[in-house]
Order: sequence, then C-alpha cells, then structure tokens
Amino acid sequence: MDIQIKRGLLDVCVLAAIKNGDSYGYQIVKDIKPYVEVSESTLYPILRRLETAECLSVRGVEHNGRLRKYYHILPAGLERIAQFTEEWQEILSIYQFIIREDERHVEASGS
Repeated sequence: MDIQIKRGLLDVCVLAAIKNGDSYGYQIVKDIKPYVEVSESTLYPILRRLETAECLSVRGVEHNGRLRKYYHILPAGLERIAQFTEEWQEILSIYQFIIREDERHVEASGS
C-alpha cells in the first residue's frame, strides 16, 4: 500500500479510537489491533503529528506512580474523521470501477 495513503488511514484510525473517550497509547494500540497492525513505536509519532495539527490534546495523569498521557479528540480531529468518511465514498466508487473492469476482463477471456 502507498505509504502516504497508509499514513492518512492510520491517522484516522487513531482519531476514531479516541472519538468516544480519552485514551492512552497502549490502549489505543489494543483498540486498533483487531483492524490494523500498529505498534507503539508507530503510534507515538502519529499522536505527536495529530497533536501538532490540533486534532487532539494530551494531558498527563499519574497512574501507579507513573505519568500516563491521555489523548482527547478536538473539533479538528472530528472534522478529519468526517472528511475521511466523505472521501471514502469516492474511494469505494473507484474501487468498484476497478473491480468491474477486472470482472469484464475475466468474462471476456472465458475464465
């Protein structure tokens, strides 16, 4: 998969993981894992990038004597998810066109 497309998809996945409630890095990885493989070493640069883009905010909370960073989605992050869902419809249309062309080729070749 094109690295830029994957990067954009991972950004939206992270935002979706915290859309319904604040969360921290390890929990975000666990929430995303059933859908896409992402490691903590991949996640933290994404979180920093989203924070810089003002899509999320971060706050520190002490947990078992350690500081745990909790991430909170901001309006710009919710807008990014909304934009993705709108764009996804166009991507699905393109995919359906491509598959249709493949199906025609298979039918024409008699396979």
